[in-house]
Amino acid sequence: MKKIKNTRKNIVKKQAIQTNTCSASSPWSWTIYVYWFIILFFIAATFYILGRSHEFLHPATNNVVVTEEVLLQPEDYVAAAKEKLAAGNIEDAITELGTAIESNATSNIYALRGEAYMQMGDYQKALSDFDTAVEMDAMNAIAFYDRALLNTRLENYESALNDVNNALAAQSIKPAELLNMRDLYAKRGQLNLWLKNWQGAIADYTNSLARAEGKISADVYAERAEAFTAVGDFENAINDYTSAVRVVSEQIQAAPTQEEREKQSSNAMGYFEKSAALNFKLNNKDAARKDLESAFAIAVALNDNESSERIQNLINSLEQ
Repeated sequence: MKKIKNTRKNIVKKQAIQTNTCSASSPWSWTIYVYWFIILFFIAATFYILGRSHEFLHPATNNVVVTEEVLLQPEDYVAAAKEKLAAGNIEDAITELGTAIESNATSNIYALRGEAYMQMGDYQKALSDFDTAVEMDAMNAIAFYDRALLNTRLENYESALNDVNNALAAQSIKPAELLNMRDLYAKRGQLNLWLKNWQGAIADYTNSLARAEGKISADVYAERAEAFTAVGDFENAINDYTSAVRVVSEQIQAAPTQEEREKQSSNAMGYFEKSAALNFKLNNKDAARKDLESAFAIAVALNDNESSERIQNLINSLEQ
């Protein structure tokens, strides 16, 4: 019995010690909980603050739905517009260029939209865009050249001539890939021809033919022949008509369509007739007859009965 009592006392004593130990450790355990709670609170607060600061610093990404339209750049709209222009879809091309202008307006985009308006026949809007283009960039040769073409259509030849002069100056300083000096001189020669500045036209056509870049046009020789004729230089005019026929003969096989080949042949027929008239004035009747016979052969090949009859009558008159 005594042993049992002692055992019970020992058990009670151990339980008391364990109770006292747990009681003593409770304050320390709560401190740990509070400590970790504070750490977690500060971590959460830090992420919240960082998130709010990113939203403040980058408001453009807030509530924005990223679509294909958002990702497109002005040059993408310009490329799409060029494709539509090539396909003849002018109205949609103008819409694309308008979007490009709203995004990032440049002189070249205004010039391109002006070209589209000119193709559509809306000359007033075309002129407005060309004006804006040259105001934005005084060295934009294409914009000046485009406006010269428009003023030519409007028969404002003096304004067109001024624009070509500016295009030539700009091209010499800031060359545009789509233009070349040969074509610019040829255009100025044509305007001088229409304005009856014969010597100016002759000089410009000569400069055009002397250039290495670009493609020689039979029209340049034929138009310079007109200027030579106007100043009474018939021999040089005849030489130019001969050169014009030569260019046609060299290029006619490369013409893309039958219609274009027939057009070039008809032009050559006209050059022969004009050369014949000048040879007749110089009393070179044999040369005149040869020119008319060449013109007659072309008329027959083209099934142009009216021209064939007229040219045959001219040949008969030479023989009388």
